[in-house]
Amino acid sequence: MKLKCLIVDDEPLAQRVLEKYISELPGLELKGKCSDAIEAMEVLQEQEVDLIFLDINMPRLSGINFLKTYKNPPMVVITTAYTEYALESYELNVLDYLKKPFSFERFLQAVQKAEERIKGVAEPQETDKDEREFIFVKANKKTINISLDSILYVEALGDYVKIFTKEGHVVTYQSLKGIERLLPSNKFYRIHKSYIVSLSKIKSIEGNMVHMEKSTIPIGNNYKQSFFQRIHPA
Repeated sequence: MKLKCLIVDDEPLAQRVLEKYISELPGLELKGKCSDAIEAMEVLQEQEVDLIFLDINMPRLSGINFLKTYKNPPMVVITTAYTEYALESYELNVLDYLKKPFSFERFLQAVQKAEERIKGVAEPQETDKDEREFIFVKANKKTINISLDSILYVEALGDYVKIFTKEGHVVTYQSLKGIERLLPSNKFYRIHKSYIVSLSKIKSIEGNMVHMEKSTIPIGNNYKQSFFQRIHPA
């Protein structure tokens, strides 16, 4: 699967460089280019994006303030001509920090970090996916075995995901897309940019809300049609 990318930079030259670099890697797909963070927010509401290449000094809203205000952003690689924001950026869980001008080799290193992040733990063979009864995730410096039958739903939390089970919850350093790849599609379904639910644990559906045993989860507009087709096949 290709990583869906978004360029957020107010400099046309910087956009062109990133667009060229992205085009040279078959594992990347450019979903759009934005000149400021406000425009990027609008794009993120409409499209699924895995990786943002984000400038810092931009009109209307800086890249730093974008990261502070936007809930659950995708993976972010900072691209800037300044070094003084590096510490603050890493405190906001950015994936990498590229100082302009950066080489294609340095760009490739950042992309490899993204690929490693989204891949997460090693995936079992795809042929066994629907028969799988458990997954392994890393949490609290341990590798934890989680029974699929115990999972209620999964929520994205920035660079982490929170897996809610019958017994409690587990927080792991992983992307929601990475967890989605581990979960069998005949048992789990992504109903929102930030949520995956266990189909067997759904109690009822009312409007745009899914009612679980102790939680109510929204259905995202971009997922609604496919979700209802999944539970009401023609």
